[in-house]
Amino acid sequence: MNFSLGTAQFGLNYGITNHLGQVNAIELQKILSYAKQNNIHSIDTAIEYGDSEISLGKANISDWKVVTKLPKIPKNTSNIPKWIDNQISDSLLRLKIPKLHGLLLHNPIDLLSDKGAEIWETIQIKKDKGLVKKIGFSIYNPNELELLFDSYRPEIVQVPFNILDRRIKTSGWLQKLNENNVEIQVRSVFLQGLLLMNPIERSRLFYKWQFIWSVLDSWIMNNNISPIEASLGFVLSEKNIDCIIVGVESKKQLNEIMSISKNNFNYILPEVLSIDDLDLIEPFNWAVQ
Repeated sequence: MNFSLGTAQFGLNYGITNHLGQVNAIELQKILSYAKQNNIHSIDTAIEYGDSEISLGKANISDWKVVTKLPKIPKNTSNIPKWIDNQISDSLLRLKIPKLHGLLLHNPIDLLSDKGAEIWETIQIKKDKGLVKKIGFSIYNPNELELLFDSYRPEIVQVPFNILDRRIKTSGWLQKLNENNVEIQVRSVFLQGLLLMNPIERSRLFYKWQFIWSVLDSWIMNNNISPIEASLGFVLSEKNIDCIIVGVESKKQLNEIMSISKNNFNYILPEVLSIDDLDLIEPFNWAVQ
């Protein structure tokens, strides 16, 4: 299984456990250098990740495989091909690279609009011209695949997957994507850091789900492992995944992740931890200040 470097922290103050803020240029270089030493050659970014693309461009990523994402298309956009062309051109300029390994729709539900066919045809043309190697979706909920997959066949699907959010697997879509040779990239393996939080602080902010935390914390303690080992090990044990996207704020954090990834994970997590409460498993629903 491959790793890809998530870069939201390179352009934003991102993540509920982020106490360091946006990653500075010096630390970014350390992270990139260490990632390369550990056979990580892919970067995941997005136009909407603040200054992420600019920061990456300054760091010289010409020999990396870069995946970026088109933002939600504004409703008043009259010329779809021109808008998409401008977005991709500007993205490549910021990144200082000639082409993308992957281009994903950050809001693939745009394809269900009356402009859907035009949107997909436009990014297909970019692929045909060699500006993009693979195209696809970044989704939040497997239900989106039910609506899109038959009409618009992606080559990459990026989806959340973690101890609590197993919907891509329980829905059957993990297996179906694998059978259709779609590259499956998973993100949010630490649920933006929530799964790694101090249990007392986490329980205070997310007290509504105290039963879940009680089960998870007891399981981790009984198996004598750390929260990061449990979270990473759970995802690494899923053989149908092609790539795990990990976002870090420091080289030290990436070092910890890579060290743990070399371990064998032979644990079975309680099924009760697999939940579908969107208020918990979709971070944009969090009311945390």
